[in-house]
Amino acid sequence: MSLTTHDKDRIDDRPFREPGPGEMPARDLIPEHEDDFGPDGCSGAELFNGRTGLTYRDYLVLPGYIDFHPSEVVLDTYMTRNIRLQYPIVSSPMDTVTEDQMAIAMALLGGIGIIHYNNSVEEQTRLVEKVKRFKNGFISDPIVLSPDHRISDLHAIKQKYGFSGIPITEDGTRSSRLIGIVTNRDVDLESDLELRLRDVMTTDLITAPEGMELKEANRILKGSKKGKLPLINDKGQLVALICRSDLKKHSEFPAASKDSRKRLRVGGAVSTQLESRERVAELARVGVDVIVIDSAQGNSRYQMEMIRYLKKTHPEIDVIAGNVVTVDQARNLIRCGADALRIGMGPGSICITQDTMAVGRAQATAVYETARYAFRYGVPVMADGGISNIGDIANALAIGASTTMMGSMFAGTHEAPGEYFYENGVRLKRYRGMASLEAMEAGGKKRYFSEDQNIKVAQGVSGAVVDKGSMFNFVPYLMQGLRLSFQDMGYRSIVDLHRGLYEGSLRFERRTLSAQAQGSVHGLYSYKSPSMTAQ
Repeated sequence: MSLTTHDKDRIDDRPFREPGPGEMPARDLIPEHEDDFGPDGCSGAELFNGRTGLTYRDYLVLPGYIDFHPSEVVLDTYMTRNIRLQYPIVSSPMDTVTEDQMAIAMALLGGIGIIHYNNSVEEQTRLVEKVKRFKNGFISDPIVLSPDHRISDLHAIKQKYGFSGIPITEDGTRSSRLIGIVTNRDVDLESDLELRLRDVMTTDLITAPEGMELKEANRILKGSKKGKLPLINDKGQLVALICRSDLKKHSEFPAASKDSRKRLRVGGAVSTQLESRERVAELARVGVDVIVIDSAQGNSRYQMEMIRYLKKTHPEIDVIAGNVVTVDQARNLIRCGADALRIGMGPGSICITQDTMAVGRAQATAVYETARYAFRYGVPVMADGGISNIGDIANALAIGASTTMMGSMFAGTHEAPGEYFYENGVRLKRYRGMASLEAMEAGGKKRYFSEDQNIKVAQGVSGAVVDKGSMFNFVPYLMQGLRLSFQDMGYRSIVDLHRGLYEGSLRFERRTLSAQAQGSVHGLYSYKSPSMTAQ
């Protein structure tokens, strides 16, 4: 510890004496007054005052004072100027992350999903519409089979999708009349897998009419002692299915993100190309809540023109612009009318933009600098990329982010698109960057200004992620961990956390590489990582 001249003068004036029993040696060298002990660590402004880019792992938030329970932590936040979420989580518009099932789960759990545009206008619109029409507890597009299918087909569906209670229609489509249902109870004792479903299906069905409210349907299910309740129209066609297990799992979602008409919120991604204006019109028609302009480098004339177009033709829809990482970029998009900014250029686990292009910015520095500027104008920022655990979410919020967007964190869940497969005994799902060659061939090139180029330069890779189970277990686990983090930091809400950041009462400390190593698991012969899902 270095002493100022003032400190040394005061110490020199004090008489020297030997330390008494229980006293520390050299006590007289310690400053005499409480005011001489400054606050530990540094403020956010001091932390990011250097010329070196920082990531979430390069610093820690110093602990604060705890006088509240984790259950008292409030995590609601503004995603845009006008849209408030109960939890600061957004699923990324990637074709291996967010389609209708992910978006439904995210909205029910208090966040929001952004449906990708690596598809046709009609397909993206259909996915958004499915989210907006979703009724809690109702399966609106159940898988059906025909009576000529075999038990082996039922087992294949169970292995692929994880369920086996399958409605049976006359021709195996939902356009024909419902005639039966096959559940585990019907086939558990059957060893002949080639037996046709007509020979094992239950035909004595209890059904309910189309349009029935969930509460009444639940009452019928309880009285029938059945596991499933088909809803049929006046032609006897299956229009929805209610499962007892889903009712138990989805019974109440008090944090659900809903619009003014009590429909689930959902976002849609578009590019800066002219064809996206048709997309926007169709997405607006089915009630999309927010548009994300999905561009790897958002500081462009094309994006600014798109923002102005959106705000003029669809002022009821909020616009998230990006991606950006500097104040200059943020300034341009805010001036055009952006309702929120998406921050990140190259920090994602499957992104190689920084290596390939030598352009980008360390994610923590990008979030802090852009958030500090955008905060002046009431524009929230979304930290996109570089998040692989609860601590990364907490660190992003602590330096000014209002929400966090995640891809790889959610890619391995049941609700993510794609099928599971096994590799070396591990259950996996495909995950690819939208700038991987594979995704670019499918349409992802629209966000990289490369649609007219014959030679494609990949800025992402394709890979796989481990099965994380259902979002309905995973997200509660993440949010409980985040509440505990806020308690350790000594803040009860994101609003309070941001106030502490800009007032300077929230304190940080840089970490060396050796400190990072010591702060993680070390010194063990072997260990088992904790599961990132609720038990």
